[in-house]
Amino acid sequence: MVNLELSVSTGHPELIAAIASEIAASGPIPFVRFMELALYHPQFGYYMRSTLPAHERIGWQGDFYTSSDVHPILGQALATQAEQMYRLLGQPHPFTIVEMGPGKGLLAKHILATCAHRYRSFFQHLRYVLIDRSPAMREVQRRNLAPWLDRPDLLAWADDLPNVAAQHLTGVFFSNELVDSFPVHRVQVTAEGIKELWVDYRDGRFIERLRPLSSDALTDHLDRLSPEWPEGYRTEINLQAQDWMKQVAQHLDRGFVLTIDYGHTAQDLYRSDRKNGTFLCYSQQSVNEDPFLRVGDQDMTAHVDFSCLAATGEEQALRTTGFTNQMSFLMGLGVEQLIAELEQDSPAFNAAIHLLRPNGMGTTFKVLIQHKGIVCPELDGLQYKPFFSSALTTQSAA
Repeated sequence: MVNLELSVSTGHPELIAAIASEIAASGPIPFVRFMELALYHPQFGYYMRSTLPAHERIGWQGDFYTSSDVHPILGQALATQAEQMYRLLGQPHPFTIVEMGPGKGLLAKHILATCAHRYRSFFQHLRYVLIDRSPAMREVQRRNLAPWLDRPDLLAWADDLPNVAAQHLTGVFFSNELVDSFPVHRVQVTAEGIKELWVDYRDGRFIERLRPLSSDALTDHLDRLSPEWPEGYRTEINLQAQDWMKQVAQHLDRGFVLTIDYGHTAQDLYRSDRKNGTFLCYSQQSVNEDPFLRVGDQDMTAHVDFSCLAATGEEQALRTTGFTNQMSFLMGLGVEQLIAELEQDSPAFNAAIHLLRPNGMGTTFKVLIQHKGIVCPELDGLQYKPFFSSALTTQSAA
């Protein structure tokens, strides 16, 4: 583990000054607040600054890459799955795809291109909404989606879900690698019980402080987990993911929620031998565990608790349609046929295979699908389910 007490705090100077000023005014802040400011400060946050071009953040030459940077095959498969959802819902007009956290807009580009080419009737009924609070990212998205900007009522942008529409929507709410970027609480087991990681600023550097839990919501969540973790165990709790799922459920009238991300069931995520948690930082395709290094100039993530997302959805009338991994999801949607059309050992072929690797993105990335207003839908993307039906049960492993 990185010794954070000795790490020199580096990064965007104005962001560091803004965070240090907040600490000076009110005292140490929970790590979740530090992460929120580092990533989403309105002026200086990692995702918010227009002075850091989006291509330097995301892509093969950036800090990290996503599935849509690898090959269009994921967008093609998602278009196929969305078209089946459209038919199962009775071909509503409009059928709305709401993509939350759309990155550079590449998945939207691949989905729209596939729908326009293969599913023309569906395409005529389609409305596509992109949710992103970063002005810099929205500009990149508009450039990538330029071919469709002149079609009335096809594309729309919003800062957050409450601004999507006055009424509830019919369609699918979709995200790819969104939830892992939500700010998280970090906790550690001590001899006195579970404490929370707070952040202080002293002598020009950010340092850790272990203090009591910052909210009743965090206490209640840990009580529900009933963990049996050893002393020194450290992990992350993503309360914002629960709030997000509740908000999604409230805005969906009939349809589906499709969440793709790297993560685990609760049993796996909170195993007692996963003693250091899953928190990581990404910069220029390198990985580190020090959040006080390159503050505002590196991404921060933690793996997703899919059991929590499913349980929160159930509380909001979102039924669990199924849970699988990316490889099985793509196979169910005919990815083998798509790959067969590519020249073997070509760069495009190898890129597509990268999304399916059993020891890589194919199994690391999971797919959770939930539904509302439709009874027991059967989806092609869920033909192959590598998990037992009880896998999403919210409990930690001893």
